[in-house]
Amino acid sequence: MTFIITQSCCNDASCVAVCPVDCIHPAPDDPDFATAEMLYINPDECIDCGACVPACPVSAVHADSELPEHLSDYTQINADYFTWVGDIPFPAAPPPAGPKVQDQGAPLRVAVVGSGPAGWFVTEELAATRRADVEITVIDRLATPHGLVRHGVAPDHLGTKDSAIMFDTIARHKSTTVRLNVNVGSDVSHDDLLEHHHAVVYATGASVGRTLGIPGEDLPGSYSAAEFVTWYNGEPDHVDLAPALDHERAVIIGNGNVAVDMARLLLLTPDHLHSSSDMAPYAIEGLRESAIREVVLVGRRGPEHAAFTTPELLALVNNPDIDVIVDPAELTSLAEIADGERTAGTYAASQKVALLKRAAGMAPTGASKRLVLRFGLTPQEVVGEARATGIVLARTSEPSDVETIEAGLVLRATGYHSTAVEGVPFDEQAGRFANDGGRVTDPGSGELVARVYTTGWAKRGPSGVIGTNRTCAVETATALIDDYYEGLLPEPGGDKESFDAMLIERGVAIVDLVAWKRLDSHEKAEGKALGRPRLKITDRDEQIRLGAEH
Repeated sequence: MTFIITQSCCNDASCVAVCPVDCIHPAPDDPDFATAEMLYINPDECIDCGACVPACPVSAVHADSELPEHLSDYTQINADYFTWVGDIPFPAAPPPAGPKVQDQGAPLRVAVVGSGPAGWFVTEELAATRRADVEITVIDRLATPHGLVRHGVAPDHLGTKDSAIMFDTIARHKSTTVRLNVNVGSDVSHDDLLEHHHAVVYATGASVGRTLGIPGEDLPGSYSAAEFVTWYNGEPDHVDLAPALDHERAVIIGNGNVAVDMARLLLLTPDHLHSSSDMAPYAIEGLRESAIREVVLVGRRGPEHAAFTTPELLALVNNPDIDVIVDPAELTSLAEIADGERTAGTYAASQKVALLKRAAGMAPTGASKRLVLRFGLTPQEVVGEARATGIVLARTSEPSDVETIEAGLVLRATGYHSTAVEGVPFDEQAGRFANDGGRVTDPGSGELVARVYTTGWAKRGPSGVIGTNRTCAVETATALIDDYYEGLLPEPGGDKESFDAMLIERGVAIVDLVAWKRLDSHEKAEGKALGRPRLKITDRDEQIRLGAEH
């Protein structure tokens, strides 16, 4: 028997740390780690100890003898990775942790703004350091924690959402205080945070969808992925979106994992979403009445540049209720991967080539739902008068070759950007905080901004998966502790008690960890009674009320 890593792998690498024989790769210290779609277990080296199973925060590891049928492809996918990359060098010794702060009078106090994966990983690094005594205040504008995991991860990816269990564990650390429903900007300012903390780390993610810059994209029925995803995930600020689902076709611009997620959720049955997702109840009811039978995914560039990962498309190709349609004529630029460079990146590319060719060779089965993949088309205009009724596309290589696809719903999944915080320099062009290894810099002068740091998508842009934020957080936390050691973080005027007193004086309804766990338990109990994993409360006032109940 051996163990297999499957679709929901988040690249967190917790499994790597517990493996006694170093059979899981790419590891964080491997050169390929940053370009890998997922991690893999070497079947020739696995000793069947099973240590990786409980360590995985997203339930992605299975014994090969117990692998569900719909994940059976992953046995070969894991084995083929090691055939592809060949021998892997023995890992180098980790770098030294750095010097310890001596004669520390009071704890180093750090405010972490954002309670998504990036925020929790940097909190974990700071709380676990042996170089200094650290107290962390985790702050979020929403009344619920976990950011991307609650409001961004596809609601049917329940294994991935299980990473919230790990984050709740981090939140319970004695050095950590959780302050939800606190908006940095309206409830407190950046200067307020610095008055009560030695340093501030912005882990605010990238929550705004990029625009296409074409006529008609603001019509009703045309939305960004940021709006649509938070709608079906029950983010209180987007519950009133009410997207039009009364046409048989939807078009999604973009072909990354977010685009594939949206397509899948538009095509799956509402009964499946009821029992196997934590999608907001109103969204399930909306999809129950949906007329959508076909989703068209449109990529501006050729298939060799498709941004989805193999596991996401593979799940749809293997779904018997959905026909995946790929025109072989649009795959002509798709060449086999050359034998020269055998890396995690080229392995992922080779898997994608094989999967697209497999899909192009599959005859339609007559399934009631269709996913159509198109390549090399550039959006020109969303058409319609009172609402979107279609989109005009031009062949990227031949702009005079134009076609119009009728659709009642047009979604753009073409990237995200972060938002600025008043008083903190921000790179508007890049859509993130300019930084040097996690230390925020002024994008104009390049000078460091004292006592201000960043991590996650707010630091590097919207790239990577959940686990990518762990290595990102290590860099930021190390920089912060180094600066504290060098005496660059002066003592703040306030402390934990005065910070809370300020919030209370301003009338902020603080949601702490205890209140969140009450709400969490309520949602799970209500969901269980209905045969669902969770019944999300999507009204902020109701969230606060339920959290306050004893």
